[in-house]
Amino acid sequence: MYIEALQTFVTVAEEKNFTRAGEKLLLSQPSVSLHIKNLESEFQTKLFDRSPKHLNITPSGKILYERAKQILKLYAKTRDEIYDYHKTMKGTLKIGASYTIGEYVLPAVLPEFNKSYPDIDIEINIDNTENISKSVGLLQYDIGLIEGRATEKDLVVQPFMEDEMVIVVPKRCENQWRQQAGLEELQNLTWIAREKGSGTRVYMDHILRSYGIRPKQLITISSNHGVKEAVINGAGASILSLWVVKDAVENDKLAIVHLQDLKFTRMFFYVLSPHIERPKAAEAFFEILTKQSSTAKKGK
Repeated sequence: MYIEALQTFVTVAEEKNFTRAGEKLLLSQPSVSLHIKNLESEFQTKLFDRSPKHLNITPSGKILYERAKQILKLYAKTRDEIYDYHKTMKGTLKIGASYTIGEYVLPAVLPEFNKSYPDIDIEINIDNTENISKSVGLLQYDIGLIEGRATEKDLVVQPFMEDEMVIVVPKRCENQWRQQAGLEELQNLTWIAREKGSGTRVYMDHILRSYGIRPKQLITISSNHGVKEAVINGAGASILSLWVVKDAVENDKLAIVHLQDLKFTRMFFYVLSPHIERPKAAEAFFEILTKQSSTAKKGK
């Protein structure tokens, strides 16, 4: 079986040294060399350029390195699923979430999930939509939760929750706005935006473009909290999820601007790799997430 050979190859590539790789894997140097030789024979290509002082991976080796990491992750996942065949809910669920979901939606879901499945550990990594999509495609997460369209084509994408987006300004500026603002009042403002690759940024760009709103200046901040605080402090206006600004609105720090009775909504999506079966832990998580989504919708 080539799993051990692939693990050896990945370790050599990362350590850039046969001896250190052997020490890390508890293998003799001849065993390490044999694994690499067998792989080079299998793929009929040279994987490393070797000299007395240097060990460099070849272009073919780089291709195998990326695929080998995916194969090893898939192998480990398959092994865990077989061990969990008798419905023992244990192990680790790895979730990649975009900022709005990771910072505001998931915290409301975790207490119930932990109470129902105390033997499942959860790892949540928060990044923008573009990076989460790429990581799911590379099998780095069991599931991804994003607030925009997936950037990777080869993924399973399904909506799980509707999200309301609102235009916000500092509360102290509320008197400058009528109850129902017109487009002319939104022209030539400073707008505070998320970074490129963010689902929130994509949506904001779409709204500004669709309604012909011309910013006087654009300030980019790579976190929801940073954008919200900038607006609270009077730096400009923004378009954010109601999840992000709800507390600030209730505490009279931000005001929502209603544009001609229009309501802006988008969907939250979960993304999966089509190359792996969804783990039972993920199924359990989605069940609680869906219930939480329904509760949140009724509360609006």
